[in-house]
Amino acid sequence: MSSEFTAIFEPYPRERRYALAMLMDVQNRCRYIPREALEELAAYLAEEKVKVSSLYAMATFYRALSLEPKGQHLIKVCDGTACHLRGTPLLLDTIKRTLSIGSGETTKDRLWSLETVNCLGACALAPVMVIDGEYHPQVKVETVGELLAQYEKTA
Repeated sequence: MSSEFTAIFEPYPRERRYALAMLMDVQNRCRYIPREALEELAAYLAEEKVKVSSLYAMATFYRALSLEPKGQHLIKVCDGTACHLRGTPLLLDTIKRTLSIGSGETTKDRLWSLETVNCLGACALAPVMVIDGEYHPQVKVETVGELLAQYEKTA
């Protein structure tokens, strides 16, 4: 088996129980899971009789996985109870207006993707927003534009 995904799969044993980890590694590299990766992973796990349809089901079941390309910068906004009560709805509205996308969408230039999550585990810092894995506590609507501009400079 020789493909662009071989280097991702080879460190793992050819066992079904590692399929999720392999899909996550593909997504970390590609920012989504291409169909070709599902097909090649099924071939890699052929001895375990893993079908593309099973991998597709896994990729659509877990919200952390995506079959659609994500933006260069990923914004996750917490909408758990503490964050919601401390301003997530206004924060989301501001981000949506600024980037012209809704939750679960990516900008046309593929620079930004926006997701809402149920909890980021940082309730004392509410409302919390994570951009590219970096936590931003107590985000104010007035600072959203400035915060996004910092990341645009790194694009």
